[in-house]
Amino acid sequence: MARILSGVIAFILLLTGGLIIWQGRAEEPTIPPAPNPRLAAIPGPMTLSAIPAAPEADPKSKEEKRFARADKDDNGRISLAELVEPRRKAFAKLDLNHDGKLSFEEWAAKTIEKFEGADADKSKWLTPAEYATTAPKPARKKPVCSC
Repeated sequence: MARILSGVIAFILLLTGGLIIWQGRAEEPTIPPAPNPRLAAIPGPMTLSAIPAAPEADPKSKEEKRFARADKDDNGRISLAELVEPRRKAFAKLDLNHDGKLSFEEWAAKTIEKFEGADADKSKWLTPAEYATTAPKPARKKPVCSC
């Protein structure tokens, strides 16, 4: 029985392969017609040689830009105070009772506030529509030019 079944499958595969080859050879490639002579006589694009070249930007690497952002007093060195200051500000926003310690409740306060604000029916769980209101607002894109 297995021999007959394998023979039938082999026959179907050979038949399918032959059909694919036959269809591939049946299509004759067509040569596109020649372009219209009137369209070929249209002149090419005009050159814009009168426009001056754009000024070159200062080629700073990503690391140089990152260093410049951290170096607040522009003295070419980053002190510990300069490095910690952005973190200190973020910590101060989260430390609600200003005791210098950050508890889990203080850390999670914004998330809890956002949850309670989104839970419109006060059911202690969010529906998909309520959860959609918690999505962060898209960042405003900087304009490409000041035209």
